[in-house]
Amino acid sequence: MNRGDIPESPERSAGVAGAASREVPDGDHVEVVVVGGGQAGLAIGFFLARQGRRFLILEAGDSVGAAWRQRWDSLALFTPRRYDALPGVGFPGDPDGYPTRDEVVSYLAAYAETYELPVILDSAVQSLAAIDGGFQLECRGRTVAADQVVVATGPFQLPFTPALAGELSPEVFQMHSTGYRHPQDIPAGTVLVVGGGNTGFQIATELTGTHAVHLSVGSRQTPLPQKIWRRDLFWWLTKTGLLNMNIDSRLGRRLSERETLIGSSPKQLGRLGVDLHPRAVSVSGNAVSFADATEVRVDAVVWATGYQPDYSWITAPVLDAGGRVRHHRGVTDVPGLYFLGLYWQHTRGSALLGWVKDDAEYIATEIQNLANSREALPDAANRERPILGEAQEEPHHADPQ
Repeated sequence: MNRGDIPESPERSAGVAGAASREVPDGDHVEVVVVGGGQAGLAIGFFLARQGRRFLILEAGDSVGAAWRQRWDSLALFTPRRYDALPGVGFPGDPDGYPTRDEVVSYLAAYAETYELPVILDSAVQSLAAIDGGFQLECRGRTVAADQVVVATGPFQLPFTPALAGELSPEVFQMHSTGYRHPQDIPAGTVLVVGGGNTGFQIATELTGTHAVHLSVGSRQTPLPQKIWRRDLFWWLTKTGLLNMNIDSRLGRRLSERETLIGSSPKQLGRLGVDLHPRAVSVSGNAVSFADATEVRVDAVVWATGYQPDYSWITAPVLDAGGRVRHHRGVTDVPGLYFLGLYWQHTRGSALLGWVKDDAEYIATEIQNLANSREALPDAANRERPILGEAQEEPHHADPQ
């Protein structure tokens, strides 16, 4: 079979819109499975296709880049279009302008079609296990085996909401930022946005046109202007090399511990009429109290409090006691298992649309090297593939340290 070919299935296929129909092949074996059809999955797909590998990209959503469709309507990237391209295809439009959410969605869909990447939609992976000589994935009641696997589900998985949310009066409307689309989602009155990252600041800014807005900031972040001396911030970060500073360096480690606000600042919000507060520490009814002993009564709360990782579906021993991935630039201690698109996986750009290609190319090279080394083994031609569906003995692994 050629790269990306899949056995025919009588069932209706769930493939990339506009591309050839595809269905998850039950019991089939491929060289590589990529879990996730966002920018990270598509970027590694580009390099795997260039290598001529037989691979699949399994996407849990009903479209390529489904996670982007779940962001708010007015979202615009803080990176100009000239810095937002995946390998091989530039991002269309004014190179100095900032693409919207819908532009990103369209770009990713077109990218998958351009390279005819073998994306299988509606294909959430329920489990990933290491078996003799490779991996076994359970997906929609079907089983797929692969020599190597790239987990490209990105840094945004389970929305995190503090325990305080459960103590608010039922009369107070609440939502996590992942469910926010536009100001009309929020009932009239006073709204508190909790979270001082870029998402919290942007949502608070948008809500000023329709609501009385308060913003609770738990930890101060360094505000950076979008432009410095008529140049975009990312022009400077690229030219100075700061964006490529890796986490193995002293400066990279320091930068990875700091969050930055890009194009927003407390002063800007203050001028728009937003009341800023420190960390929210307690609630009573519809009143929220803050670390400075002040309080505000609210009609609605938007929790822009980030996400938590969820790798509970992975049984291979690659997680630490806190559920975080143990890796070096996406390469784990389990041969053939990689991660891609993580926050600060290698640099600040690792989770950004226009820079994920660097880590993707690195992982693709690791995949090539491992495949070559396995092919060079004397018994490579005689190694048996595990028979899917038969009981596999779980190897013993020490608890993660």
